[in-house]
Amino acid sequence: MRPAHLHSKATMANDPILTFDNVSFAFDDIEVLSNVSFSAQSHESICVVGPNGGGKSTLIKLALGLLQPDKGTITVLGTTPLKARTRIGYMPQFLQYDQRYPVSVLDVALMGRLGNSLFGLYSRKDKEVARHALDEMGVGDLTGRPFGALSGGQRQRVLIARALACEPELLLLDEPTANVDPAVENQLLEILHDLAATITVITVTHDLGFVSQLIDRVICVNRFVKVHPTSEVTGEVIQDIYGGDLKMVRHDHCCSARGHTHERIS
Repeated sequence: MRPAHLHSKATMANDPILTFDNVSFAFDDIEVLSNVSFSAQSHESICVVGPNGGGKSTLIKLALGLLQPDKGTITVLGTTPLKARTRIGYMPQFLQYDQRYPVSVLDVALMGRLGNSLFGLYSRKDKEVARHALDEMGVGDLTGRPFGALSGGQRQRVLIARALACEPELLLLDEPTANVDPAVENQLLEILHDLAATITVITVTHDLGFVSQLIDRVICVNRFVKVHPTSEVTGEVIQDIYGGDLKMVRHDHCCSARGHTHERIS
């Protein structure tokens, strides 16, 4: 259970946490998202899936206010994405850094407190919240370790802890399971599901193996957006998203409009 100071702040009862209303966006006149409408409710765990270039990361950047829609409106926590940004935890898909730079695990987690710190000076509360976020992600014993010396799975956990350190009401994670093995991926999935008890969690992934019964809903993105309960993500739905038969990651079966066909593993 999260301590009281990490519980989500109250918004208007029953109001959606995130709403896209008829949103379209284009890069250089090439439409990436078209007439997108959906909403995310409080304490949901949602997975955003779709092919590379289908608009998944663009969707997240629009929600953060990093991009502005060409058409339509986006509401986050009852206000605009820009005004809500300090209430959103975000883990980007790519992190560029010099592995030789001597930054510790705690230093990375504290970056999530930059919007709360005064003149870059971290308070006792900042350090307490950052340490708790690391504990919550199962890496609290690594606070003094160099970030560059961690394994891929440990780095992902620390980066999620950094996103949690701002005490968000909405957590947006772009490919959090990239470069981790299946065992770590399963652990992350369970942690994200537990987090949804107190905040709304939206996870972007290309790995359909990540979609499980621990996820409440699936947002399928390929220029257009369709939203499904997890139980409705069938072979026919997957074919519609990706445009053909697809090898499921880690599960060794193909999904097509005919349903699932299993391969025998020798």
